[in-house]
Amino acid sequence: LLIKDSRFERVKVRIYQPKTSNSSQRRGMLYFHGGVGRFGSIRAYERTCRYFCRKTNSVVVCVEYRLAPEHPFPAQFEDCLTAAIHFLRTAQDHGVDPSRVVICGDSSGGTLTAAVAQALVNRRDVPKLRAQILIYPFLQCVDLNLPSYQQNKGVPILLKERTLVLGLKYVNLDLGIIKDVFKGCHVSEDQRLKYQKWVSPDNIPHEFKTRGYKPSPKSLPSEKICEVAKPVFDPVFSPLLAEDSVIAQLPETFLLTCEFDVLRDDGLLYKKRLEDHGIKVTWCHLEEGFHG
Repeated sequence: LLIKDSRFERVKVRIYQPKTSNSSQRRGMLYFHGGVGRFGSIRAYERTCRYFCRKTNSVVVCVEYRLAPEHPFPAQFEDCLTAAIHFLRTAQDHGVDPSRVVICGDSSGGTLTAAVAQALVNRRDVPKLRAQILIYPFLQCVDLNLPSYQQNKGVPILLKERTLVLGLKYVNLDLGIIKDVFKGCHVSEDQRLKYQKWVSPDNIPHEFKTRGYKPSPKSLPSEKICEVAKPVFDPVFSPLLAEDSVIAQLPETFLLTCEFDVLRDDGLLYKKRLEDHGIKVTWCHLEEGFHG
């Protein structure tokens, strides 16, 4: 492979290209690494990106977006969106067919992938994405008592409490609200009515509830907690909460979920929303899989 560091405008990237010559333009992939916008780096994902480049004969671009807390949310999303727009506009300079560019990410990188895909649906100044690849993404902070959160709360590495601690630190919220968020006190009555059609255990297939799931009692909303927790309902942080008009325009999607992962049901709920809008979804579920 030919590997070089570069910048897409202000954003650092590492570009991986197969050395073999190609008579036609290659496919392109932008990779957004995991790490809740606080950890992770190009170096940590070197093997992953080399693997994708070799196996798919694509040009792979790994994005070194800025990290929190030095760079508060949503700087991470802004960097990923900047890199995506730049790559779509300059694809041919890298020997890439602009109509065959996919974006991909794992964990919170999957969150960023979903958010960037949503941000691009109404852009007329760049080519459309060919697809999005979401590898066990975090997609919502409305209900942290879905079956997968209950069943896998103690499965390393992404313990239930750690998920919320990392998420709240990422959006710079006080960790004192953790217990209230787990109970659902951060969701106002209006939000509950709006989001229940998208975020509900009722939308999870029955076979995923057989492993020790109990419907949890709903706590009353707290006005104070609702006010503090507002940032977690931003679709950049919780892409599952985007409006139908956005979801309906998303590109073809590959979605990977793991059975032993608190985030499993986020993926299942997004899969249902996409399919309800006629978006083609390729779903891979790893029955022995866990996060990371």
